Amino acid sequence: MTPRCETLTGAAISSAIEDLARLRTEVFRDWPYLYDGDPANESKYLRSYRNTPNAILIAAMDGDRVVGCATGMPLSHHQDARDLPLTDLGLRLEDVFYCAESVLLPEYRGRGLGHVFFDRREAHAKALGFKTALFCAVERPDSHPARPQNARSLAPFWKGRGYTPRDAFVRMHWTDLGDNGPSKKQLRVWTHDL
Repeated sequence: MTPRCETLTGAAISSAIEDLARLRTEVFRDWPYLYDGDPANESKYLRSYRNTPNAILIAAMDGDRVVGCATGMPLSHHQDARDLPLTDLGLRLEDVFYCAESVLLPEYRGRGLGHVFFDRREAHAKALGFKTALFCAVERPDSHPARPQNARSLAPFWKGRGYTPRDAFVRMHWTDLGDNGPSKKQLRVWTHDL
């Protein structure tokens, strides 16, 4: 059975923050993120969503259990917006809606929830008058020692939804599994005209 999805905005987002923190920590441990995260630190970072005007969180629910989440907010409210080369991309900050994380437990993948996550964020952004949806995805070399043999790119899915990989990157820092401290990662910018 496909989980049901609930769309949360405003103060209602608070009810899913702990679940989102848990899912980010669990899902982002896998390829390609390899993120050695801590749910407590994640919760602190994610609390900004409940105080951000026009933020959205879509929670995939299996019964009472949250098994996936996707978030978004006006890019102008995201802490990393200043690092994006928007002018080089022909974009204006006030026109861009940021589709942040999409995290889903492996056993729930392939059931159409990724489409629901994007459909709802894009509809929310359009209703607010945004012209472009944007997200960033980490890129690692195919030769990376932690890359699983069966690793599958999400690029065909994103392209099928109308997103275009841009020749623009953001650099972020986090600690990889097994490392002693943070290191720089490169994330490619993807955009879609709404």
